[in-house]
Amino acid sequence: MFSFCTDPSTLETYQWFACYFTTGKHANFYWAFVTVLLLLTVTAPTALAMGFGGASAARSRIAPVRWLGHGYISVVRGVPDIAFFLFFVIALDQGLEFLRHSALCPDWDQPIRQGNDFIVCDAAKLPLGNAPQWVHEVYGFALAVFTFAIVFGAFAANVLYGAMQAVPRAQLETAEAYGMTHRQTFWRILVPQMWVYALPGLSNLWMVLIKATPLLFLLGVEDIVYWARELGGTANPRFTDYPHGDWRMWYFLFLLVFYLAFTRVSEVVLERLMNRLTHGQATTGGEAQRKAA
Repeated sequence: MFSFCTDPSTLETYQWFACYFTTGKHANFYWAFVTVLLLLTVTAPTALAMGFGGASAARSRIAPVRWLGHGYISVVRGVPDIAFFLFFVIALDQGLEFLRHSALCPDWDQPIRQGNDFIVCDAAKLPLGNAPQWVHEVYGFALAVFTFAIVFGAFAANVLYGAMQAVPRAQLETAEAYGMTHRQTFWRILVPQMWVYALPGLSNLWMVLIKATPLLFLLGVEDIVYWARELGGTANPRFTDYPHGDWRMWYFLFLLVFYLAFTRVSEVVLERLMNRLTHGQATTGGEAQRKAA
C-alpha cells in the first residue's frame, strides 16, 4: 500500500485508483489468476494421463479392463459437468472422512448420518479444524484438480481412443509381422503416430478446459470470477474507504479480454505444435507442408 493512501478522501483521481487497486482484496484477485493458471498447468497433464489410461483400457484385450475403460468414458461424458462437480466433490470428501473416522474413532457411538448432517469425529475431518488456512486452500485446490482431471480425462480418453483407431491397421500388422510384440507395437508404432490424429480434439478440449475454470467456485476455490463479482459490486461508504457504484461490467470485461488473449496464445502454440507433428506424415497437414515446400 502506498504511503499517501492513509486518507482516501484527499487523494487525486489517479492516486485514488492506485490505492484502490492495491488493497488486500485486489491482491487476492491478482493471486486468483495465478490459481487459475496453476490449475490449468497441473490439470492438463493429469487429465491427459487419465485419458491415456482410459483409452488404453478401452483397447485392452482383457474384457473386464475394456469394459472399465468404456464405462469410464461413457459415464463421465454422460453427466453434466456442473452436476458432477457438485456431487463428486461432496461424495469424495465424505468418503475420505468416513474412512478416517472408521480408522481413527472406533469408539464413536453416534450415527454418522443425522438427518441431513454428516458428522464425524474431529480427528477424522479433512482438513482438521485447527489446521492453518493454507492447508484448507491446498486441500480445496487438490480436490479441484482431481475433479477436473476426472471429467476432462474422460473426454481426453474418447479423443485418444479415436486417434488410436485412426492409425492405419496395416502399419500395426507390419510391425507384428516383423516380430514385434503387442506391447512393442503399441509403444513404438501406435502411440507415436496417434498424436497427429488426437491433437485437433485435444486442442478443442484445452479450450473447453480454459472456459471451465470459472466452475472453481463450485469447489470452494475463490477464483477470478468470484473476486470480479465481489470487487465489482456496489461498495457502500459505510464498509469501505473506496466506495463506488456497480463496476461489475468493467471487471467482467477485463476477464473477457484475459480469456480471449489466453485462448489466442493457445491457438498459436497449438498450431505450431500441429505443424511439427504433421511434418512428414501421410495426413492432410503433412501433404499441405510438402506442397508448400
